[in-house]
Amino acid sequence: MSYFVTGATGFIGRFLVPELLKRDGDIHVLVRSGSEDKLAARAEQWGAGDRIKPVTGDLGKPMLGIDPQWIEDNHGIDHMFHLAAIYDLTASEERNETLNNGGTRQAVAVANALGVGVLHHTSSVAAAGLYEGTFTEDMFDEGQTLPSPYHRTKFESEKIVRDEAQVPWRVYRPAIVVGHSRTGEMDKIDGPYYFFTLLRLAGKAPTGLPLFVPGLGDTNVVPVDFVAQAMDHIAHVPGLDGKAFHLTSVEPLNSVELMNAFGKYAHAPRLTEVLPKQVMHWTMRIPGVATQVLPRLGIPAEAIEHTEFTCRFDSTNTVAALVGTGIEVPPIGDYAGVLWKYWERNLAD
Repeated sequence: MSYFVTGATGFIGRFLVPELLKRDGDIHVLVRSGSEDKLAARAEQWGAGDRIKPVTGDLGKPMLGIDPQWIEDNHGIDHMFHLAAIYDLTASEERNETLNNGGTRQAVAVANALGVGVLHHTSSVAAAGLYEGTFTEDMFDEGQTLPSPYHRTKFESEKIVRDEAQVPWRVYRPAIVVGHSRTGEMDKIDGPYYFFTLLRLAGKAPTGLPLFVPGLGDTNVVPVDFVAQAMDHIAHVPGLDGKAFHLTSVEPLNSVELMNAFGKYAHAPRLTEVLPKQVMHWTMRIPGVATQVLPRLGIPAEAIEHTEFTCRFDSTNTVAALVGTGIEVPPIGDYAGVLWKYWERNLAD
């Protein structure tokens, strides 16, 4: 078995590659010129021996900047995982376009030239945009509103795979990816982490004091180890080409309850949802809230605007593919404390 991975040292990639290393075969990894030492250090942490093979290239260049001779010499690689992208609601339109759409188009071109057995593309539930109702794994272009450059390019990059791949493909749509459920490891402040500083401040208030907050709707979070294990397993199950897989929790989680799961470890008063959702939108219109108050708390306005998922994600394909494996999303209460402690030690400041 042979593999080619883009984004191997990114957050999901650094957990996916160790799963692939449990199988036989070499793993070719796209690496920018000058970053070979970083990859070598990561490979040593993985205990990969000489099985990690660096491939010099660049996500922003035609054919990923890969030497044409390498492509000719490695024709017929079994699995190509395209993970290199930007996962950031606050990123600019230009950056999303370059990395998500441009990078995916070049990755597809390389997959075609290599004649890979299967191209595995990491998309996101953001591709569903503001669709209302149940969004199944067989759905894609439903005329949904795409409210930000991130949502738009996640949709468009998946479309590039569907339209331009000449090889078999599979698409993975993770929900909001948080840290490792056993170690807490996380690489940046994102998703629910944006609100941790606010929870820590709330922890200084009297614990018996209730905090009334507006409704924030439902969300969906998954630990990175679940995503990596699910991708690895599904990638190797025969007969699943041309399908998308929602790497989500089967049941969505109320956003306020999610905050309470973390607030327990911040010793914060329990948040009680009693105000209408519109209150949050009204608050955001107050001069200075979005531009001064929230930034001081480390909360980008985009994180408030997109806290709520307007649809429910059906994961029938994923559940069926994972039956009997034991790979499943743990309840947030089982690992919220692990995530909180890692944030306090490594990301809080």
